[in-house]
Amino acid sequence: MTSVTSNSQTDIEQQSNAEKFLNQSFFWITLVCGIGVAAVLLWIAIVVGLQAMPAIEKFGAKFLTTTTWNPVKENFGALPMIYGTLVSSIIALLLAVPTGLACAIALSENFLPPSIRTILVFLVELLAAIPSVVYGFWGIYVLIPFLRVIEQWLHQYFGWIPLFNSLPIGPGMLPAGIILAIMILPIITALSRDSLAVLPTELRAAAYGVGSTRWQTILNILIPAAFSGIVGGIMLALGRALGETMAVTLVIGNSNDLNFSLIAPANTIASLIVNQFSESTGIQKSALMYAGLVLFAITLAVNILAELIVRKVKKY
Repeated sequence: MTSVTSNSQTDIEQQSNAEKFLNQSFFWITLVCGIGVAAVLLWIAIVVGLQAMPAIEKFGAKFLTTTTWNPVKENFGALPMIYGTLVSSIIALLLAVPTGLACAIALSENFLPPSIRTILVFLVELLAAIPSVVYGFWGIYVLIPFLRVIEQWLHQYFGWIPLFNSLPIGPGMLPAGIILAIMILPIITALSRDSLAVLPTELRAAAYGVGSTRWQTILNILIPAAFSGIVGGIMLALGRALGETMAVTLVIGNSNDLNFSLIAPANTIASLIVNQFSESTGIQKSALMYAGLVLFAITLAVNILAELIVRKVKKY
């Protein structure tokens, strides 16, 4: 009996030591991976910053506030591209966030039969696998002709508003924003659905137990409980929208002029870089690197802001 007890204690100690070893190994592996990701991010920023240094020294902060982009005269300002990047992403979020959240609720709260829900989940995730250039060609041949009638109507009846005062020619800010919305929709939907699906069933049961309706439970209990995951999905989608290149390049018009009209051609930082980088030299190449550094800073600022929002909400 004593021998059996001793063997059992030995086995328990060995199992405990093995678990401690695995926990420590996991901790150090994740720590090294985290430091590695931060190091790569810092390395990219340093390399781009060094390449952009001639333009930073020549143009300084004026690069962010001037509207001229003239490679012949070596005069560069990125304000129209910064504006185009931000506005196209905002349009995409305004369209994709409510749609994606609604899809996530429908696909996670048993509004549909399981067979139909499974098919819809697959189709939504399939949208994320479509190459961006395919979205761009679809935008050229399908979306822009479809929007042209709507843009003409907006210009005819609301042309006195600066947002619609340009004569529609096809490519522009609005098609770019819609394309981006379609591209980021599966990201928002999938991550929001996962955040809602992993919530404890006790939350729903408790809400129903105190007399809450189905929609009261969803809006007042489930969405606030999954808020951090939903915001994470939105920020990941926003990062995709800010840096998207090919699809936007094909439908936005690639105009370097600052125009506040949504139906006028525009440009983004990513589109500017992909259009000019292969032929750029000297100060123009440095200016493109400067623009890339600005895009990097915008993305970083957006993620910091999202983290602050999530932390503030968690306090309540």
